[in-house]
Amino acid sequence: MSEETQKRGHRKERQGTVVSNKMDKTIVVRVDRRFRHPLYKKVVTSHRKFYAHDEKGEANIGDKVKIIETRPLSKTKRWRLLEIVSRDVDALAAAAES
Repeated sequence: MSEETQKRGHRKERQGTVVSNKMDKTIVVRVDRRFRHPLYKKVVTSHRKFYAHDEKGEANIGDKVKIIETRPLSKTKRWRLLEIVSRDVDALAAAAES
């Protein structure tokens, strides 16, 4: 088969905040979504939590991360960590004091 027939489909990307990293190689990412309510026209913020695979365990609570859709890795994990966009300064300062 040629490379053209083996191209992967479009993978969704989301950006959010790490809310938990207590599991081994897994992080929980909260993704906020802002949209205008269809009837009342008010801007509403909704959120969803995604379980993502973090192979090296480098993401900490409060970090802004980018995750990408992948094959199912477990019952709940369908995303993996793509990159850490920015580190949480407060968490780094607290870790340095300890």
